Amino acid sequence: MTADRPSLNPQTVSAAMPSAPRCYPMAALIRLTLISLYLALVLPLPLLAPGALRPWMALAVPAGLVLVLAITSERVELDDQGLRVGHPPWCSWCLRRGWSLRWEAISGLTPVATSQGGRVFYVRSQGRGAPNLGSPPTRADGQTTANAVDGDGAVIGDAGGASVGAGSGTGSDSGSSTGAPGDGDGDGRSGGGGGGGGRSYLLPQRIAGFDDFLSRFSAASGIDTRSVGRITPPWTYQLLALLSGLLLIAEIGMVSFGPFGLWVSPNQGLG
Repeated sequence: MTADRPSLNPQTVSAAMPSAPRCYPMAALIRLTLISLYLALVLPLPLLAPGALRPWMALAVPAGLVLVLAITSERVELDDQGLRVGHPPWCSWCLRRGWSLRWEAISGLTPVATSQGGRVFYVRSQGRGAPNLGSPPTRADGQTTANAVDGDGAVIGDAGGASVGAGSGTGSDSGSSTGAPGDGDGDGRSGGGGGGGGRSYLLPQRIAGFDDFLSRFSAASGIDTRSVGRITPPWTYQLLALLSGLLLIAEIGMVSFGPFGLWVSPNQGLG
């Protein structure tokens, strides 16, 4: 069921939103979990790699860390004018494009089930007043499509509120459902089409201060957000953070006790 916006009162928006932007970065638990998982998986690689590849691996590991830091630096900004999603200037030039909408351009929310059992929500924009963020994506046959695929494999239908089921895969531009997978812009947007030419944008659900964000979003847009929740419960990231931490501790211990024979170099062998 979609959530539609009633008539918007400008005085309500001014009272709910300060003129200065309010910033919501990615939740610290999620960001630290992803960073620790990356470190746990790649830190041993320079030591395990053949001798000729070790210098390259030593350069690739910090470069990958910078990329992970950039990806997890996505933030949401709210003010009395509208909503903006994007990355800070130091990395926005090399990552996906962000998106923004004025409050009066937001027409409602569309929930979509994911293949993991959660729900994502798409912000629908009106045909008029929405910013021009590029032409709608097209399929190989040249037909315009209004489907977009999110990071969990869920696919959204047209901006008029029709939606289709979640895809079967995970990751960007994956999944199998009605419409061609990967028809989205790759930045959480769907193309125009039905619904008067409006577009749909993936509502951020992994940010810090999520409840405060929903409260301000609802007050400024006039949309009921009581049914909106996080994609996954916090315990999933807590468990992943614990496992990543244990893996890091085990790897550091093996390297530290190397002189005592607990670390076996791949060039040494086991014999």
